[in-house]
Amino acid sequence: MSSMRFDVELTPEPEGGYTVVCPLVKGAVSYGKTVEEALDMIKDAIEGILEVRGELEKYAPIEIGEYKVKTTV
Repeated sequence: MSSMRFDVELTPEPEGGYTVVCPLVKGAVSYGKTVEEALDMIKDAIEGILEVRGELEKYAPIEIGEYKVKTTV
């Protein structure tokens, strides 16, 4: 079985840490204190949503693909 890659967007928060969103999976939003933690958390969120939808086996194993860090001006 091949894995599915999901691209995500990270947004630095003013108080520290990162909010992370997966646009392809509705409702997949999470937070981490570091980039690595945020990526781990969004992977868990994606897997949880797909499991509830009954679609996890279709996409597993899940991999986080490219990520963009949004900047604020």
